[in-house]
Amino acid sequence: MSHRLVLMPRELSERDIQLLQVLAPEFSGEICKGSGTPYRSLLPPVANHYATSAEDFKMRIDRLSVDDLRYLIDLVMTGEESLHCISPDYYSVLDMRISDVLGEDIAHRIRGFYAMTCE
Repeated sequence: MSHRLVLMPRELSERDIQLLQVLAPEFSGEICKGSGTPYRSLLPPVANHYATSAEDFKMRIDRLSVDDLRYLIDLVMTGEESLHCISPDYYSVLDMRISDVLGEDIAHRIRGFYAMTCE
């Protein structure tokens, strides 16, 4: 039996917009160039539209406070935040940050969510 992760599209909250501005200070309310719709997640747009390399993505992710990272990871676990379309190089940066800040157990759980988005 195959289990698929079901993502729940969402409108970004005020906190989400603030986090997007931390992760991508150049953000100015753009819409996703690929779909023509407003962003529904934070991590894929940062990885795919703003970060210029895995090192740049790391610097952006490192700006998040522990509480902000925990907030994003909680959204991933509920299916509200997507890891879809994040390249393995960029994901490894996120994985290391999760492991360092929130612990290996949580990082391991999030690896499972990432694996489901890549099926």
